[in-house]
Amino acid sequence: MHEFSIVNALLEMCEKSAKENNATKITKVEIKIGKLSGIEPYLLESAFDTFKEEGICMGAKLEMHLQEVVIHCNVCHHEATLNQNEFLCPACQSPEISVIDGEEMFLMHLEME
Repeated sequence: MHEFSIVNALLEMCEKSAKENNATKITKVEIKIGKLSGIEPYLLESAFDTFKEEGICMGAKLEMHLQEVVIHCNVCHHEATLNQNEFLCPACQSPEISVIDGEEMFLMHLEME
């Protein structure tokens, strides 16, 4: 389960940001998870709840936003959000597309005290 290592890295980022901002507590962690990231939100939340109790994020709320898959067609230059796992341009049906969003996880916002 790679969610444990992801949460570990996330908590390290939170610790670093808190130190840089002279914060003593983090109350909210807001992240964006791409649907193609391979991350299971339920498992990530479970791991976060387990590991947050040992540091500055103790008691913090994890807010997750799921990012749809956004593609750019390399043929007709159309950009679209994919609603299914059908990797074709919805405008011209070309398979020559690039994914421009929805593959990664980002730390979007921290609330600190």
